[in-house]
Amino acid sequence: MTERVSEDMIIADMLRLDPGIGPILMASGMHCIGCPASQGESLSEAAIVHGLEADKLVQTVNEYLANK
Repeated sequence: MTERVSEDMIIADMLRLDPGIGPILMASGMHCIGCPASQGESLSEAAIVHGLEADKLVQTVNEYLANK
């Protein structure tokens, strides 16, 4: 079964799931994935702060995970 992410997942948990998610988030404009906030901030919360659409990020990350 392929792992999947959701909007309510914590950024740090996503990166523990697969470090390859980091470059995807950084390419979308989320350059502070290593900052302390990422340890407790959900993808949805981070997307709001960065003016991004969380559902598109979820789709992109899940496509990456499915195609590994």
